[in-house]
Amino acid sequence: MKFLEENLVALDVEVSSPEEAIRAAGKLLVEGGAVEERYVDAMVASYQKNGPYFVLAPKIALPHGRPEDGVNEASVSFVRLKKAVVFGNQANDPVQFVFALGASSSDEHVQILQRLIVLLNNQENIEKLTTLTSYLEINEIIGRN
Repeated sequence: MKFLEENLVALDVEVSSPEEAIRAAGKLLVEGGAVEERYVDAMVASYQKNGPYFVLAPKIALPHGRPEDGVNEASVSFVRLKKAVVFGNQANDPVQFVFALGASSSDEHVQILQRLIVLLNNQENIEKLTTLTSYLEINEIIGRN
């Protein structure tokens, strides 16, 4: 499983729409070999069809697709947006953190979500994600959870 590895993290990415934010996080997964390009298209299509159901907490979006959409390896990328973007989820907008998930089975999906929940359930970690300046700081947060 590739979980927030250095090549899967980008800070202060500039986007102007939810689709661009999803593509930015998905591009990291493609470049890391974890998913195929069509998986990114599937994540965007899912958002366009189903709305912002994956904006699960204030500031946090977890876009994903289905395994058959082109997942090669279980993975999670992270993009911190330079300026938060409105996805259309009244309770949790605007989004600043985009964690793109790729899982090739429901078991992997559950494992990934469990790791993310541990990370994101801690308000101190959320605050650190807002201010961190390097991958080393992310690694420290992950290492403590």
